[in-house]
Amino acid sequence: MDINRIPPAELGKGSEICLDVCDTEQDLYWKMAIEVLEVIEENNKKGETTLMVVPYGPLGPYSRLVYLVNKYRVSLKNCIFMNMDEYLTDDMKYIDKADPLSFRGGMERIFYSLIDPELNVLPENRYFPDPEDPEVLTRLIEKVGKLDMAWGGVGINGHFAFNEPPEPGEACTNEEFLARKTRALAISRETKTINCFMNCGGDLNGIPKYCVTVGMQEMYRAKKVRMCMPRDWNAGALRKILHGDIDCHVPCSLFRNHPDAKLYASRLACETQVVPEIRIYNK
Repeated sequence: MDINRIPPAELGKGSEICLDVCDTEQDLYWKMAIEVLEVIEENNKKGETTLMVVPYGPLGPYSRLVYLVNKYRVSLKNCIFMNMDEYLTDDMKYIDKADPLSFRGGMERIFYSLIDPELNVLPENRYFPDPEDPEVLTRLIEKVGKLDMAWGGVGINGHFAFNEPPEPGEACTNEEFLARKTRALAISRETKTINCFMNCGGDLNGIPKYCVTVGMQEMYRAKKVRMCMPRDWNAGALRKILHGDIDCHVPCSLFRNHPDAKLYASRLACETQVVPEIRIYNK
């Protein structure tokens, strides 16, 4: 089967990952924000802690979540948020929080600073993966007894967080890839390219070389995995994730074996033509 020839209306059929097609990018952000809120509300009613792995991107769900939390007075005080990743300097330290590219600074600007203080996540419950203490999330999961959800955007190469595919020629099985835990690593050229396109005017040198990321091992322990693919450039990876081989070279395809994985995709991402029709012109 040529996965690039599957009609948009047939995408997701027969895949182990549930596909939720959203009419627009904005609809996707609302759906993701609402599901995050529902998990938190359910745990609040039961008096349970909510532990989530959260992204810095896509940003869209956060403005909706801020609105919903403040309007409906949903407390986040019993939430623990572990962000997926952060950029590192060449000496493997966090980039400065004041750097426009910093996810730590970004979360303050777009989320934490906008939530009513009476409802907000406690400062001590706002985490980022630490290259000097990579076991933080494992300890949190053991302490809370669960990981409710891991959600975030999917990279152009099918990565989740900064779990880049194995390098060409690198021997790695799917099982070995899923065993990779929180760690510092080099960012792939593909990821640097799409990130510089989105975040720094196409300057390849503007994106740091290194990052720290929550590992696939920890995120696979989440009760729910939610992937977001809102843009046209997501089209190629989307088809591989849903219908290609289950292969660590497309990391999110590994979630086909997860018991509760869903992919929120915009209609644009589903309908963008991946392989153009080949036209032969007579000379």
